[in-house]
Amino acid sequence: MRHLLDTASLSREDALAILDVAEDMSATQSRQVKKLPTLRGKTVVNLFFEDSTRTRISFEAAAKRLSADVINFAAKGSSVSKGESLQDTAQTLQAMGADAVVIRHGASGAPRTLATSGWITAGVVNAGDGTHEHPTQALLDAFTMRRRRYGGESRGRDLSGYRVAIVGDILHSRVARSNVWLLHTLGADVTLVAPPTLVPQDVSGWPVRVVYDLDEAIANRPDAVMMLRIQLERMRAAYFPTEREYARRWGLGSDRLRALPADSIVMHPGPMNRGLEISADAADSPRSTVLEQVSNGVSVRMAALYLLLAGEREDDMPGHPARAEEER
Repeated sequence: MRHLLDTASLSREDALAILDVAEDMSATQSRQVKKLPTLRGKTVVNLFFEDSTRTRISFEAAAKRLSADVINFAAKGSSVSKGESLQDTAQTLQAMGADAVVIRHGASGAPRTLATSGWITAGVVNAGDGTHEHPTQALLDAFTMRRRRYGGESRGRDLSGYRVAIVGDILHSRVARSNVWLLHTLGADVTLVAPPTLVPQDVSGWPVRVVYDLDEAIANRPDAVMMLRIQLERMRAAYFPTEREYARRWGLGSDRLRALPADSIVMHPGPMNRGLEISADAADSPRSTVLEQVSNGVSVRMAALYLLLAGEREDDMPGHPARAEEER
């Protein structure tokens, strides 16, 4: 794998390969010593042009647990805030010897520009670009669904027939877009639920069903309900009457939680607006996977970095006899 820029172009085989390697990585994280020597001598740069807590820390933890050197680069307070271009920043990273660049950018397509421009030879991982995609979030979501569905028998299995409802601010959500394409590739049935104002105009080309009534979607007995954050910071107009009205019509509260099938799970990519798209009861219930998603994110991002930087060397895999001998 040269870069990880989106899920729309991931094949079923590639997606399953990443998820299966993430299973290997997850197994190492239950040990007393969580660190692997796999990427020793490699340099991973976290290049974040937008604020982030969960994603940046998750990638940092993933790289460090693989023994890579990590450089965190935030646009605020850097030369970028003085007008430096993406090209100049990339060439600076190239001169520093970056082996992988994890980039979050407000402009859709910026990671692909970085990966295809020739400015840098490093592998590029998209950590979220504008309203386009967020592939590792979709992968960790699929990893979480697969584990909840199959338990310890997840390896090599897809999500055929799994019913997923993605609810909320679809219009501004790169998480929704990445999930739609990945879940479709893995065989899941996806329903989008949102006010008409928060459904993208081009959704007719997506492999999804669209409904505007959350109760209707719940009556269809989804296996997973993914609540999306209302991205007020991206809104420049009134997309719904009031926050209270939104919570009443499209929020997951106690009554809707009880109406879900007993084995349905509740997901949220975070950060959550409690009391808006999701109630405290739903966020903290035993069927909530919010904290599992955070934990699984480290394993999935370890897998992505491994496949970018060491994927051709089979003896670097956790559990391989040569690797196990070195770890001892």
